[in-house]
Amino acid sequence: MESGRIYEIVRKNVIFYRKKNGLTQEKFSELLGVTHDFVRQVESKKVNKNFSLLNIEKAASVLNVELYQFFIDRD
Repeated sequence: MESGRIYEIVRKNVIFYRKKNGLTQEKFSELLGVTHDFVRQVESKKVNKNFSLLNIEKAASVLNVELYQFFIDRD
């Protein structure tokens, strides 16, 4: 796998499941207990890859998806 590609896959899946659950970035950040800016950074193509597995685990819980689903390449 290309270096850094895993972050792109997770980023796309976070966006996909957040929208599927009808959540804005603001509401999602509130439910996660992080700043709105943090969610924007996770979802942005331009920002450093700085999210932890703990935050992805929390996101899976908030979005009612299994953790592994964030790592599925849908392209």
